[in-house]
Amino acid sequence: MEYSILNKINSPDDVKSLSDIEIKNLCAEIRNCIIDTVSKNGGHLASNLGCVELTVALHRTFSTPKDAIIFDVGHQSYTHKLLTGRFNRFSTIRTEGGLSGFMRPDESEHDCFVTGHSSNSISAAYGIYRAKKLSGEDGTAVAVIGDGAMTGGMAYEALNNVGNGRSNFIVVLNDNKMSISRNVGAIARGFTKLRNQPKYHDFKFKLSKILSHGVFGKFIFNILDSVKNFVKSLVYRNNFFVSLGFNYLGPVNGHDIKAMEALFRVAKLHNRPSLVHVITTKGKGYPYAENSPKNYHGVSSFDVETGESGKGKISFSDIVGETLCELAETDNKICAITAAMTEGTGLSKFASNFKERFFDVGIAEQHAVTFSAGLAKGGMTPFFAVYSSFLQRGFDQVVHDAAIANLPLKLLVDRAGIVGEDGESHQGVFDVAFLSSIPNMNIYAPASYDELKDCIKNTSKNSELCAIRYPRGCENKNYSCEISGDYTVISNNSKRAIVTYGRLFSNAVEAQAKSDCDIVKLNRIYPLSNELLETLLSYKELYFFEEAVSRGSISELLGSMLAKKSYNGKYSTYTVKDEFVVHSSVSSALRKYKLDAESMIEILNKH
Repeated sequence: MEYSILNKINSPDDVKSLSDIEIKNLCAEIRNCIIDTVSKNGGHLASNLGCVELTVALHRTFSTPKDAIIFDVGHQSYTHKLLTGRFNRFSTIRTEGGLSGFMRPDESEHDCFVTGHSSNSISAAYGIYRAKKLSGEDGTAVAVIGDGAMTGGMAYEALNNVGNGRSNFIVVLNDNKMSISRNVGAIARGFTKLRNQPKYHDFKFKLSKILSHGVFGKFIFNILDSVKNFVKSLVYRNNFFVSLGFNYLGPVNGHDIKAMEALFRVAKLHNRPSLVHVITTKGKGYPYAENSPKNYHGVSSFDVETGESGKGKISFSDIVGETLCELAETDNKICAITAAMTEGTGLSKFASNFKERFFDVGIAEQHAVTFSAGLAKGGMTPFFAVYSSFLQRGFDQVVHDAAIANLPLKLLVDRAGIVGEDGESHQGVFDVAFLSSIPNMNIYAPASYDELKDCIKNTSKNSELCAIRYPRGCENKNYSCEISGDYTVISNNSKRAIVTYGRLFSNAVEAQAKSDCDIVKLNRIYPLSNELLETLLSYKELYFFEEAVSRGSISELLGSMLAKKSYNGKYSTYTVKDEFVVHSSVSSALRKYKLDAESMIEILNKH
């Protein structure tokens, strides 16, 4: 595929000099490049296609890195990468050793902040903005945040803080789903068109300057300002952002580059923070994604011509949804909660069949935990399905609002362990460490679909606070042994044993077939029982393989418990090193940390 214009873009400065027709062709080339690359590598498609013109307009108006631009979550920064000197490496995105799917300062000076999680862009950008002013640096900061990320409480904390100050700080609201404002009718449209013209603001600024001199001038200015605000309140009704102290600009067509550039220039002139409301279409330019943006949010590789992907196998997340539906048929206390991840956590069918007991609270994990705790306190049986990396945000609520009162909240920890191509911000390797530090917590790690079903059903009947963690994707069940109790021993009458849990159990089974060892599979990984400890003390060699960070891991805890029992055998642990796991395939990452079957065999056969 030929990219005659994109090929020549080495920095955002190159975009500023392009003609209107060249800009139009550039946007078309960017879309083709994104579709072609994501169809091979997987990634975030609909969101990136929706903000092509928006990103081009931003880079034509602002000058990075002098002006800091932060894309909230960062999964929609593909166009930004293409315009900032990374076109030649774009084909490597989300592959091992290649570009990240999110913003990374170590990747480019134009990426001013690490991104990956939602609703933090305004806080980060405002901090950068204030640092610039304190240091006497030129430039401003822009936070680009979507309407979905605006459901996160942190965004409102930041808006409240920003609105209190005087600044030319800018928030761009990329609204691709819902209308935030209530601007309706012909009069409102007329006023919006007027207010979005730079000439209107030039006139307003000049008039303000003239009237600022003298008592009479200030008196007239105050009257005009009051009349203006009164008319705005009639036409626009109550605008939330204005009430917080923002200059509200828009709404504007997010695929009209000239219109957006005009508003961005206006925002730069103001001496108070501005919010530019941009309306975009998710999946713009690719019919399959435009017609079904949810299905093309995060995708695996797919056929560009048909839009079809190889995805179709049932996953752990699907099993969760099916099991909860089965339980809810006979138990009207079963509730399912998600933080804007209905499809991702497998809850679509539950949402459709049990609408009154399904709660999508938006991107608000903290609220989700406490809300679920409230449901539990009220006698319901709440299951909160959440990605491991996003549960990190709800740690305080798990401690304070669930564990202290020992409420029977059930955490369904999806994407536990290594997730692969999404990289550092999404790896689920910390939940074991922080959950196992909480009193009253019970943690389960099923290795197969059947175990996951049983675990959900069993915990629905008891009154314990628990977390059930399971990996992304499909099971790899290569065994037929019966799994029950807190732990299971698969014996070869050996004096050494692999100790593990979760999906690594399948790797251990493969390793056992080619080496001399028993396997001790942990089904409940926390707390650990004295019975388990006595079983392990009978072995001369123990090899613990764990898909979690070392510090705070179960292997570390178990090692400490064995030491207190004066265990004098060999105890070796293989975990994720205390580092952030970079983007690569899951199989490659497991191999790197010696958690794959081949590494287990090699380790055992060396000793």
